[in-house]
Amino acid sequence: MRYTFIKRELPANNPIANALVIIAGALVIGVSIVLGFFAFVAFSALVLVAAAVIGVRVWWLKRRIARRSGAGQRPPSGEASGGVIEGEYRVVKKDRNET
Repeated sequence: MRYTFIKRELPANNPIANALVIIAGALVIGVSIVLGFFAFVAFSALVLVAAAVIGVRVWWLKRRIARRSGAGQRPPSGEASGGVIEGEYRVVKKDRNET
């Protein structure tokens, strides 16, 4: 394969026109970078909001399913609620050390 290199020159031989082309090119590249950054930030924000909405929806559905299946039900008021057992007792046998 043969590679040929062409010596590229700026479009005009006028140095002022060449400087303006370089400045305009740099401005276009800079504006493109800034707009690309803001487009990336906007897209990222959109993805984050969508993920939050989907996450809340999944949490809500899991909660609703658990409530329907009875997994999160409280025990009836007569049973051990809150770790306290209420009831009556009777002493069957007294200690010998007690007077």
